[in-house]
Amino acid sequence: MPRLFLVTGATGFVGSHVAEALVARGDSVRTIARAGSDIALLEKLGVTIVRGDLTDPAAIREAAAGADVVIHCGAKVGDWGPVDEYRKVNVEGLRLLLDAVTGTRLQRFVLVSSLGVYAARHHYGTDETEPLPDNHIDGYTQSKVEAERLALEYHRKQNVPVTVLRPGFIYGARDRSVLPRIVTRLKERSVIYIARGRYALNTTYVANLVDAILLAVGNPEAVGEVFNITDGEFVSKRRFFEAVADGAGVPRARGTVPVWLARFVANWRESVFRRKNKPHPPRATQAQLKFAGLNLDFSIAKARTKLGYSPRVSFDDGMAHAVEWYRSLPTK
Repeated sequence: MPRLFLVTGATGFVGSHVAEALVARGDSVRTIARAGSDIALLEKLGVTIVRGDLTDPAAIREAAAGADVVIHCGAKVGDWGPVDEYRKVNVEGLRLLLDAVTGTRLQRFVLVSSLGVYAARHHYGTDETEPLPDNHIDGYTQSKVEAERLALEYHRKQNVPVTVLRPGFIYGARDRSVLPRIVTRLKERSVIYIARGRYALNTTYVANLVDAILLAVGNPEAVGEVFNITDGEFVSKRRFFEAVADGAGVPRARGTVPVWLARFVANWRESVFRRKNKPHPPRATQAQLKFAGLNLDFSIAKARTKLGYSPRVSFDDGMAHAVEWYRSLPTK
């Protein structure tokens, strides 16, 4: 039976894929979109658009009214800027949304979080029992930890049927942020491997994440639970960057530095930029060090067994689709 889904962030990368999958199976989709957002794809899909943003209580109440399911993909992302700017959207915006659905007939509230909530260290098979740090490396990850805690509190105290998903590095078609930036830096030959690129990257192809989201919606055992979501295979940093370079037709990265040096440079550059109150991040940040220089291997055993999740798209196939989309862009 078709249901009404509120998908936040549907004008963005992940949310657009979720909306597309829901429409394809016959569900109705509603979203919130800021003025000036590109809604061409959503209009083509027949998605209902409520104008506003995640800090607008009236828009959130209108968008949530009568929804059977909420899939919360919308967030302020990035690795630079005051933590309160991230909290305004990622925590207080979430609170408005949770308040809007508390006491309604909502069947599921899926919060798309991030594996970034775990401590910024090497991870080898880390699972969901790992405690999260109270203080994080940047505003985004700090706010995502606080958002998870808030959502689960609403589940415990208000019976909102919350499920939290923690994807890793998400890649695929329509990523207009990270993949193009990586290609640009490869062209500039400014990508340098840390520890020879041997450590794991927690890749999550967008279609695999969409599958996990739909499983979380349909599985009653998902309520009140948290799940790590990745492609379920070992992908080294070197393999990742070489796949991007080869697919995009740009030179492969060559240089390498040790982890300790990369950490020193990131700490130094961040401190300088903060002292000068720079509005943009330096080339080397703690978030970039984590992405490029730490072993990011997380267990998806719980998602496999309890959620029924089984990644259907391999890294090689997913990256091929991602770079094919990138190469189809009219300008780069």
